[in-house]
Amino acid sequence: MWPYPRLIVHRLGGALAPENTLAGLAITARLGCMGVEFDVMLSKDGVPLVIHDETLERTTSGTGCVADHEADMLRQLDAGAKHHAAFAGEKIPTFAEVLDACQRHGILPNVEIKPARGFDVETAEATVRAVTEHWRGTTLPLLSSFSYAALERVRDIAPHLPRALEVVEIPADWQAQVRALGCVGFHASVEDNDLEMLRECRSHGLQMAIWTVNNRQQAEALFAAGMDAVFSDRPDLFPAE
Repeated sequence: MWPYPRLIVHRLGGALAPENTLAGLAITARLGCMGVEFDVMLSKDGVPLVIHDETLERTTSGTGCVADHEADMLRQLDAGAKHHAAFAGEKIPTFAEVLDACQRHGILPNVEIKPARGFDVETAEATVRAVTEHWRGTTLPLLSSFSYAALERVRDIAPHLPRALEVVEIPADWQAQVRALGCVGFHASVEDNDLEMLRECRSHGLQMAIWTVNNRQQAEALFAAGMDAVFSDRPDLFPAE
């Protein structure tokens, strides 16, 4: 049984706020959404932060790679103004801050382990430590990743934490991969896989969440095909759960 909401808001606030920020999470909470997805990456000094890109330019006032800067410096950057001036001053949150905020709002997180190149194992370990230290909810966060090595490490050190493998185009050996990793979920792109392929995968009993779905008609078609959840940038177009 899939314990997570059918609507999972992409990068904390979707298109309604700067991605991967506490401002986005607050908007999601006001809309009554009960599930969010966000990305965890390590700073140079090993602090797990919530940010998607390996580089800073697209979403913040900084330059260079996340992994080349210590957390204190990264936390001084503006992570809101590039989305809209109204969000100027928004900061890159720590993973711990987001976990705590999710619990205050009663929101379940899908944590994407998003390692910088070469830091798969370290990022997985830091993610597990933070969840262990900060999460007190009955339903555990779902840890997902495109990184086989990251999920493998989670499996080895915290087998009780639920895991999901993420893919763009579904590979021929997907069943072998999810079985080896002990995954409960499988996340795939709606743009790169047709409905029949998604339905075929779901028929094997694995829970499936599909990204990125920004209209209700498409979401309803996916639910009718047996999908368990969708990731969306437009939570405002969906009814509250």
